[in-house]
Amino acid sequence: MSVSNTERGVIFDFDGVLVHTDHLHYRAWQKLAEAEGLPFNRQISERLRGLGRMASLEILLGPTDRTFSHQEKLALADRKNTAYLELAESLTREDVLPGVWPLLTELTRRGVKVAVASSSRNTRAAMERVGLAGRFDVVVDGNDVRQTKPDPEVFLLAARRMGLPIEQCVVIEDAPAGIEAARRAGMAVLGVGTRETLGAVEHVAASLTVVTVDGLLAIGRH
Repeated sequence: MSVSNTERGVIFDFDGVLVHTDHLHYRAWQKLAEAEGLPFNRQISERLRGLGRMASLEILLGPTDRTFSHQEKLALADRKNTAYLELAESLTREDVLPGVWPLLTELTRRGVKVAVASSSRNTRAAMERVGLAGRFDVVVDGNDVRQTKPDPEVFLLAARRMGLPIEQCVVIEDAPAGIEAARRAGMAVLGVGTRETLGAVEHVAASLTVVTVDGLLAIGRH
């Protein structure tokens, strides 16, 4: 028996959930780190996942004894963003992750509201490039909020714009910061990835290819 989708919403993170962009962010941060003589590797990169630009920069600068003014930090963040935007020019529909299109199609067919909630300020431009623009009822990104994940603001705003109470929303995330933000928002959450990378989360799927609409709508009901 299908689970009722009355007044339900699914909120997707963008990077790593809908589109394969992690490698682009890695290369952009790596370029900045090399230019500034800062250490950077896969372990550091993992700590940045799901965080906003400035929070990520603070982690990158952590090991150095150098001091940076606020303006200097903004300039560094802008350089990283410029590098990312140049790399993101290569994004196409092929970068949409497996399982996304059929899941979105079925959610829409069932009348479930769908939203994107991302810390990135480049989300809307990337959605245009990969063909996802116009497929969601609501898009909230780093341009719309003051606080980024793990603060819950982005998810709370997405629910409000969908016109849904938080208990009727399910979040799909691939990063510990995003999972924590969903928890703090009071929303059920599905982690995409492995328990080793996601941390403590009750519901986990290896990818969206194994996620069903009924499974999503059942999360948080018990």
